[in-house]
Amino acid sequence: MGAAEHAPHQASSHVARRTKSSAIWLAVTHIGPGLVTGASDDDPSGIATYSQAGAQFGFNVLWMAVFSYPLMCAVQEISARIGRVTGRGISANLLKSYPRPVVVFIVLLLLVSSIFNLGADLGAMGDAVHLLFGGAAWFHILWLGIGSLVLQVFVRYTRYVGYLKWLSLSLFAYVITVFFVNVPWLTVLQHSLVPPVRSFRGSYVTMVVAVLGTTISPYLFFWQASQEAEEVKDRKKEKALVRAPEQAEQQLRRIRLDTYLGMAVSNIVAFFIMLTSAVTVYGHGNQEIQTATQAAKALEPLAGRYAYVVFSLGIIGTGLLAVPVLAGAAAYAVGEAMQWRVGLQFKARRAEKFYIALGVAILVGLSLNFVHLNTIKALFVAAVINGFLASPVMAMMMLMTRNAKVMGKFLLPRYLRIFGWAGTLVMCAASLAFLLQLL
Repeated sequence: MGAAEHAPHQASSHVARRTKSSAIWLAVTHIGPGLVTGASDDDPSGIATYSQAGAQFGFNVLWMAVFSYPLMCAVQEISARIGRVTGRGISANLLKSYPRPVVVFIVLLLLVSSIFNLGADLGAMGDAVHLLFGGAAWFHILWLGIGSLVLQVFVRYTRYVGYLKWLSLSLFAYVITVFFVNVPWLTVLQHSLVPPVRSFRGSYVTMVVAVLGTTISPYLFFWQASQEAEEVKDRKKEKALVRAPEQAEQQLRRIRLDTYLGMAVSNIVAFFIMLTSAVTVYGHGNQEIQTATQAAKALEPLAGRYAYVVFSLGIIGTGLLAVPVLAGAAAYAVGEAMQWRVGLQFKARRAEKFYIALGVAILVGLSLNFVHLNTIKALFVAAVINGFLASPVMAMMMLMTRNAKVMGKFLLPRYLRIFGWAGTLVMCAASLAFLLQLL
């Protein structure tokens, strides 16, 4: 009788273990949207912001990489859930819940921000290639931009995403760089866990806002949701969860693992960039770092030639990863808002308008480098737009996920509601603080 009583429990435990193992295997084999999204967050413009933070304020900025991690995980997991549950991206779902003019306005702001960011990233990549290999920077900017566009248009989606995954390894250039310098690890640990409350004033507040705005950016929401929708379209056995609820347990666990890994990579790299600048530049008199290439140059006399080379190579690799994500996010947002056929899994002739939007975003961003683009001003404009766009988009997403017409029975669990709204409030407070600093 005892064995009979234990049999159902043993069977259910076996099923639970098998389900968990299957989900982990699914996460490993299908990993991508979360990893690529997190890795693309450390683009050349992000590198410049993190480098400037470490150079100006030393170890006092390290806590932000730890603080922002759970908020980043929450908003990106929510974005991914929206894409996987509905089989559509953020824009398409916003249209079902909010007036079209509101959605179009948001998409236009995202497009402008992405174009300025694209221009700045391509400029930084061209400068980095010029520093390492010589040649005209304008020529490097040209072939990098056009090459990225050609790859997105003509290479099949599944293969192209594979390239992006491998490019994410370039982020570890910034982890490697730290080992060229001496680091007081106990001091680093203390500053990583305890925010310097007394420093919260003036330019330090502005830098906190800049780091948060760089870390939690709206284009990442749109990209990851659309990539989950792409996975549904590209794999015949997988469907949107509203149509295939039996796949939910495995897929939602896979999304969680993938997202947490991707955001961990993003924040670890941001942490090491700030740490490298704090150790090598802060306190050495040269704290005027405004671009990623300036950060690389500042390392050479302080940390040696190898650190400079590794850092510069990282700028190129992360730029190659970020450009297609920025352009793709803009194209998905515009295409879904205009109700076009969208998707990188389609050939160009089957989704012409989508690829035209993608091409325009890259080419306009590229052209900014040939009209005397001020990189710092471009990044400033992009940061302002992203900062003010993040909190309303996050609030709209949080409200939308409560709508059963959109999410079916897959409403958010409590932990995501808590951290999702916490992230929304933090970004709202950051926007207000930034506005007060301007005034």
